Parts: sequence; structure tokens; C-alpha cells
Amino acid sequence: MILALFVILAIYIVSISLLIYGFFRVKKYQKTDLKPQTSFTIIVPFRNEEENLPKLLESFSKLNYPTDLFEVILVDDASIKKFQVSSFRFQVSIIENIRISSSPKKDAITTAIQYVKTDWVITTDADCIVPEKWLLTLDNYIQQNKVAMLAGAVTYQCENSFLDHFQQLDLTSLQGATIGSFGLNKGFMCNGANFAYRKSLFEKLNGFDGNDKIASGDDVFLLQKAIEKFPDEVHYLKAQEAIVVTKPTENWKTLFHQRVRWAAKTSSYRSSFGKLLGLIVFFGNLSFVIGFFFLLFGIWSYPIFVLFAFSKFAIDCVLLSITNQFLTKTRIKSLLLSSLLYPFFSSTVALYSLFGSYEWKDRQFRK
Repeated sequence: MILALFVILAIYIVSISLLIYGFFRVKKYQKTDLKPQTSFTIIVPFRNEEENLPKLLESFSKLNYPTDLFEVILVDDASIKKFQVSSFRFQVSIIENIRISSSPKKDAITTAIQYVKTDWVITTDADCIVPEKWLLTLDNYIQQNKVAMLAGAVTYQCENSFLDHFQQLDLTSLQGATIGSFGLNKGFMCNGANFAYRKSLFEKLNGFDGNDKIASGDDVFLLQKAIEKFPDEVHYLKAQEAIVVTKPTENWKTLFHQRVRWAAKTSSYRSSFGKLLGLIVFFGNLSFVIGFFFLLFGIWSYPIFVLFAFSKFAIDCVLLSITNQFLTKTRIKSLLLSSLLYPFFSSTVALYSLFGSYEWKDRQFRK
């Protein structure tokens, strides 16, 4: 058993090392001074977001992009209180979500697509803030590359609490794995809060057809379908001027259910690499938990556990630090404590997601 755990650790270290290599293979992009040409429709599904939406719309109003080249469609998914849009320089409209599947968000995007007249669609979330040069950076990259889909980076705007610091570490690890996988030409993951694609591509892929029975995954399933059919036209935009900022969850229960929702779709991935990496990361974290209990019950000596834990911590820190430097340029706080807690949290989420239900936007979902 001891040997098996160290074999799992070795496989885990090799896998994370490959992601680190892949991370550096994705070159940073900085916008040039090309004249804006691309037309965008920003789709924002929302439910009961009257507090967050004004901040998002305000960030849209600060975009240094021609207002005749972008519009915003807000899709109301049965909010209790109806949101009223103020006057903006750009075109913004609110439509009602038309439910046809098990996934409210996929339905919202599918509903909005029918109203899209622009070449490109971008999805983001109601609790986000977009940077001033967001669309300009996307446009410049699109003009300079043959691309039909772009995945972008997302980070948290954290307060000084352990919960926020823990979430920042968690999201940073996911972003590092995302960028690293693209660098290995094995992209399988993205974040719907910063995700762009041609409307024509969405139609060629028949939208979310085939994945609409799964409540989450409006982003990753579409990405994986696109990579299967048009691998050379799906890119990662590693640009600091295009990083979207979102809010961490407010309590541990909400965080747990959010991560269960994210984990529940892993078994339905079309990407074999994504499934394999998910298993390696799961067993890597579970082996740490088992090693900890081996230490408690005297099966492992203290030096063996320290060697095991340090090896995992060291390789994780490399991926976390390079990713965090790209995302925020500030150090991750509570790194040691978060790293010790994370394997227990991650393993629990993964096991629970296999059979448990979860809450999302005041509604109950099953796997």
C-alpha cells in the first residue's frame, strides 16, 4: 500500500510537471494598435443578480471599444425580482430564458443566440467585472490569428479572509491546468466567464446538443466538441489585459456545491486527456489524505509523511506560483494552510459528485 501511494505520487508529479511545461508553451499575448473590426455580442445569463449586474454593466461602459461593434444580451432565468436596465452608450437588452433542457445556463445561451447578429459571441457571468481592454485584446488576437474559439483567464477579487484565499488557490490551480493543457495541445477545460466563439461555430457544432441533460458544462463541453472538429482554431488567450475578475463564494456550503457542480461533469468529458488528468489529480489528493491517516495511526513514520507531503507541495507550488503571477501578480496568502486542507476538500467534492445532488441559484440539481 505504501509503495502504491508513492507510485501515485510519482505519476502525479510527472503530470503536473507536464502542465508546467505546457504553461510556458502558451505565449503571452499583448494587444497591438490594430483598428477594431470584430463585432461581438456579450451574453450574460443571470438569476437574481440585481446587486451584481449594475457593476458588470458599468465595467462594460468603460470598455475602450467602439459601441457600434458590441452589444449585450442579458438572459433572465426566472429571477424573483425583475431587473431594469438603465441607459447606456452601448446596446443592451433583456430577454427571458426559454427552458428546453436540464441546464438553465445552456438554455439561456441557446435562447440568446437566436438574437445574435454579430460575428462573435462572448459569455460572461453576472458577478464579473471585465477589464477596459478586454474586447480590444480579443479583437486584435482574432485579427492576427485563424481562430474560431478563444478561452480566457478568470481570477477572483479577494477580501482578506481564509475562505477567499482558499478559493483563490483552488481557482489558480484550475487556471494553471487549463493553460498547461492548451500548451500540450490537449485543451479540455475553460471558464464560461471569459469564453468567446464565432456564432457560425456554435451553429456548426449544433450548440449544446448531446450535453443538454447535464446541468453544468456550458463551457467545457462546447470547447471539447470544437477541439474534436476544429483543433487548430481553438486557442487560449494568455493576455493579462483580458483577464476577467469574478467574486468568490460567500460561504463554505456554497463553495462546496459550486465545486460539486463543476466536478459532476468530469465523467461526461469527451476528452480522454481530461478524464485521465482528473483521475490522476483525484488520486494524488486522495493519496495525501490516506498518508495523513497512516501517520495518525502510526503506519507511517513522521519523516515518510513529510517527504510525501513536501514532494506534492513542491510541485503544486511551482504551477500555482507561475499561474498566480500571470493572474494577479500578488502572492497567494495562506498558501501552506490552504494546501494542507485542499486534498481533503477536493477528495470529498470528487467522491460526493459521483452520487450527490447540489444546489445552484436556489435550485436543486442531481448528477
